[in-house]
Amino acid sequence: MGNTGRSSTYTEAFIVLTTNRQVELEKDHPGATIIPLLISTDKTQLTLFRNKAAYPIYLTIGNIPKEIRRKPSLHAQTLLGYLPATRLEHIQNQSSRRHALANLFHACMAKILQPLGPAGVTGIELATGDGVVRKCHPILAVFVGDYPEQCLVTCSKHCPICPIAKDELGENYCFKPRDLDPILEALSSLDDGPATYAQACEGAGIKPVVEPFWANLPYVHIFQSITPDILHQLYQGVIKHIVSWVCEAYGSAEIDARCRRLPPNHNIRIFSKGITSLSRVSGKEHADMCRILLGLIIDMRTLQGASAVRLVCAVRSVLDFLHIAQFPSQTDETLALLTESLSTFHDDKDIFIELGIRDSFNIPKFHSMQHYVGSIRNYGATDNYNTEYTERLHIDLVKDTYKSTNFKDEFTQMTMWLERKEKVVRHATFIEWRLSGQPPPLPPPTHHPHIQMTRNPTKVVLLSRIISDYNAPLISEPRSCLFDLYK
Repeated sequence: MGNTGRSSTYTEAFIVLTTNRQVELEKDHPGATIIPLLISTDKTQLTLFRNKAAYPIYLTIGNIPKEIRRKPSLHAQTLLGYLPATRLEHIQNQSSRRHALANLFHACMAKILQPLGPAGVTGIELATGDGVVRKCHPILAVFVGDYPEQCLVTCSKHCPICPIAKDELGENYCFKPRDLDPILEALSSLDDGPATYAQACEGAGIKPVVEPFWANLPYVHIFQSITPDILHQLYQGVIKHIVSWVCEAYGSAEIDARCRRLPPNHNIRIFSKGITSLSRVSGKEHADMCRILLGLIIDMRTLQGASAVRLVCAVRSVLDFLHIAQFPSQTDETLALLTESLSTFHDDKDIFIELGIRDSFNIPKFHSMQHYVGSIRNYGATDNYNTEYTERLHIDLVKDTYKSTNFKDEFTQMTMWLERKEKVVRHATFIEWRLSGQPPPLPPPTHHPHIQMTRNPTKVVLLSRIISDYNAPLISEPRSCLFDLYK
């Protein structure tokens, strides 16, 4: 549960809405129970040669502890559906194709999440684990995805959270999340014509997407719902750049030679062929590089023969940021260290410009590091919403499912196969639960209808007419018979 100002520890394993949205919901519906929804999307390849892809969308709730949510075998994540993975190649103009793909994505998401509109406002009655029936409000709290999907969801151009300019991405500051009211006002000008709508969206700093799916969802601030992504932002983004810059500063030959000379050790991977010739490097391989990167360069001099003290400080500060950001429990002290390590990197990053490696640092994934502290304060530690867990879901819910089809009209067969598999899992779980000695589930409660009768009737009907006209032959039986009948 993210900290909301009442505690200095950000270690709970639940997701909650940010403070403003909690107060707003509590004001409209006192005593409401919030169900924070975590939505994640990620396109993945189904085949290597025929270029088939799937675009799954997953759902879980923040009321479940993260120790359960991040284990696929416990089935805390569910598949909502498959989004269209088409490229619309029949549209020749690339700009029109991008607009069409964005509109298609938001139209499909709006169709899938349409039930959240009335349910989020009026609430639905659900029985919780303690058997108490509560009025619950499902609210979209977090969207989990990589950088292109974050920009696609928020209709933004550079940063999916704040309105920073493109040429300021490399600076050591960031703005607050975008104000939602001017953006909703710009989206409301759709009926004024395409030119007016495009101009209004340009002034608000978003792309002219027709009716984004989050525009009509209650209590949703989509720019606050974007969360950090350790896998794609840090390992596959920041660390990827740092490794390439280090190899360029010191020389690929010497870096690879030092990799081969490393002695074997626990939890250390030896890259016998070096790290500069690797292709399609995974996040796990980048994590293995981080364990040895500082040891490779600690006493080296650059190719120009200059001292590399500032370069080592910059690399160390990035590694510090990476490891502190992954703490499963965060406090005000650790967040202060996170901010300090980021400031140290910005103080020493100019060494890459002096060595002629970079001209600027206007890279969106470097700028995303500015938002980690705020997201941790709102939603807890980063292992609550890391995309590494949804990547694992691709195996069970996409790839293995695709292999069970005849590869023709595959998505219809995939959904049917998953539905049958879920029924088998639920039935097996119920049998295991009963064999463990647990009592059978209680039958659903029987609701006795309450008949309202007038206290002073104005019409008098004879008993014989009631028996004949209303087909009530037992009306003249003794009271004990009637009592047993309606008991």
